Amino acid sequence: MRKQKIYFPNLNGLRFIAAFLVIIHHIEQIKSRFKIENYWGEGGIAFIGIIGKLGVVLFFVLSGFLITYLLLAEEHSFKKINIRQFYMRRILRIWPLYFLIIVLAFFVLPNFEIFTYPGFGKDIIYSNLLWKLLLYAIFFPNLVITLFGIVPYASHTWSIGTEEQFYLIWPVLIKYLKKYRILLMLTIIVTYLAFKFFLQTSFANYLPYKDVISSFWNTFPIDCMAIGGLYSILLFQKSKLLKYLLRNDLFYFSICLVTLFMIKGVYIPYIHYEFYSVLFGLIILNFSANNKIKISLENKALNYLGNISYGLYIYHPIGIVLAISISILIGFNTNWLLYPLSLLLTIIIAGLSYKYFENWFLKYKKRFSSILSGSK
Repeated sequence: MRKQKIYFPNLNGLRFIAAFLVIIHHIEQIKSRFKIENYWGEGGIAFIGIIGKLGVVLFFVLSGFLITYLLLAEEHSFKKINIRQFYMRRILRIWPLYFLIIVLAFFVLPNFEIFTYPGFGKDIIYSNLLWKLLLYAIFFPNLVITLFGIVPYASHTWSIGTEEQFYLIWPVLIKYLKKYRILLMLTIIVTYLAFKFFLQTSFANYLPYKDVISSFWNTFPIDCMAIGGLYSILLFQKSKLLKYLLRNDLFYFSICLVTLFMIKGVYIPYIHYEFYSVLFGLIILNFSANNKIKISLENKALNYLGNISYGLYIYHPIGIVLAISISILIGFNTNWLLYPLSLLLTIIIAGLSYKYFENWFLKYKKRFSSILSGSK
């Protein structure tokens, strides 16, 4: 039986943009650890400070939008959502690369001086080793940073843990709350924000392990995914609201506002990531379904980079450190070398990984897919 395929244009390009924002953020952060002149931290550039997390938030909104739409399409075509197959698809896509970078971060890279972060030798990495490995193994990397500090080459996987926690509950919610899905999205958003505000009050001081709970909650922005899911439901249901949302003027305004605010490093108190998520969602929605817009991210280069964006995200610290090591070796520590070299090395590593490692698992993923998505 020929499988149904869903393809939203421009979203591969957005995946690459999200990964690129994270890479820029971490280039400056890692430069600071190697005591190279940088724009990180106090006295740095506000833009650098906010774009990393916003790149991750863009990934989250994309996930909420795409996963929700695919689940709704599966239900519409086959009258049910197969949760087991959903989990298998996510396992085959996420787990191989996730566990590979954990193995590399703990057992391979620390053995090579070229990959050693200043101040993060084996003694630091291997302290509380069993607890760290356990938390990574059960997909709670977002707690490792809080409890034990950073682990070079692995700490950025906190967002992968967040995605896995989201994937665990999302198909269940979508499957069993059929009549109230828009209300469900709004409830998730409001509940998340309400608890976030509560954690900032003095009443939260009576909570046991308040700091751990607060740290976890701040790295579990399921409301950003719900914002993506809300736009997805409106699109799938062909809501009357679409005539107000699928508009060229709103699309261009959203892009200009996001770009301006990010360049200026604008932080929105209390609803920072939610504010940007609403704008990201509008951009995603219009890129996906508004055929009147004049901007296109549809080209071979961006489609390829979007396809390997998971690898770009996972491997980019390795590419950055290699670029820094090369620049130190040749005595040319300039951004004109570090930025293109970091990106080039990351693309090469991610491309090889996608072709020779990830694809082996992805070919099995299709066996558990009633609705296909991805490349054109």
